[in-house]
Amino acid sequence: MKYAFIGTWRMAYESIRDNISLLKKGDPKGDALVRAISYIEDFPYFKSVGYGGLPNENCEVELDAGFMNGNTYQVGAIAGVKNVKNPIKLARELSYSKFNSFLVGNGAEEYARDNGFEMKDMLSGRAIQHYDLKLKKMKENPNLSPYDGHDTVGMVSLDVDNNMFVGTSTSGLFMKKRGRVGDSPIAGSGFYCVSNIGGATATGLGEDIFKGCLSFQVVEKMRSGVSVKDAPQLVIKEFNDTLNKYNGSCGAISIVALDKDGNWGVGTNCEFSFAVGNHSQEVKIYLANPSDDLSKIDITIPSKEWLENYDKKRREKIE
Repeated sequence: MKYAFIGTWRMAYESIRDNISLLKKGDPKGDALVRAISYIEDFPYFKSVGYGGLPNENCEVELDAGFMNGNTYQVGAIAGVKNVKNPIKLARELSYSKFNSFLVGNGAEEYARDNGFEMKDMLSGRAIQHYDLKLKKMKENPNLSPYDGHDTVGMVSLDVDNNMFVGTSTSGLFMKKRGRVGDSPIAGSGFYCVSNIGGATATGLGEDIFKGCLSFQVVEKMRSGVSVKDAPQLVIKEFNDTLNKYNGSCGAISIVALDKDGNWGVGTNCEFSFAVGNHSQEVKIYLANPSDDLSKIDITIPSKEWLENYDKKRREKIE
């Protein structure tokens, strides 16, 4: 019996740990993945997803999410919603629709209200504090870029019946323009999944990720015979080199992936944390660091100090 669950960033750990047991039996609707991402959306100290997500330049939280069923190719997505409590649940619901499966802004919120989804003002007091502090720093230093903080949660799940799902959720780039959308809700870029091959999901600078359809590329690498261990880093290196050649730079990009047998792999061009577990390995947090030329990747267990600093930063007073 093979099953597996992988997610981007340290924030994925608790929700994967608490929901991976659902994959030891058939999970034909992707409940484990939706529950895991919903947990993160509800946790106010994760400042890039759901409630507590960082706002745009108008101090509004605009949320994006995507969902794909690897058995059927069904995709649902939303973008730019402000008052939907769990965007991933709405994205999954839209995946059942033949038409109108990707909704944005007021239209997505109207659909959510009409169909009984829980609504909530997603702008937290702590997010407002982050916003005010950012304005203060930008006033003190006019050369400071407003754009930082863009950590999408992306997850891929595999159950014992070989059902595979992938999903994403994010508040997007901190201080973004109103209406800005990155890669996260875009199938092929932020996520992609085919149950008889594998699935992948990306996080990082969306404006660069969607230039390369990177999640789709990872799945296609696996389809061609490249192992899941190697495929994400090969895609990252090829694309990083391409953008550097034509644009002179490439933003931070990371990818996690599973294959149909529950094996996993990651790719990154920066330090990147993630969580993963499967039928033969308990859920753990890992750190990935690429070599200078991105040809290799070093994966380690983070130190106790690293973990303590992470938790401290999530909850420390904003001043």
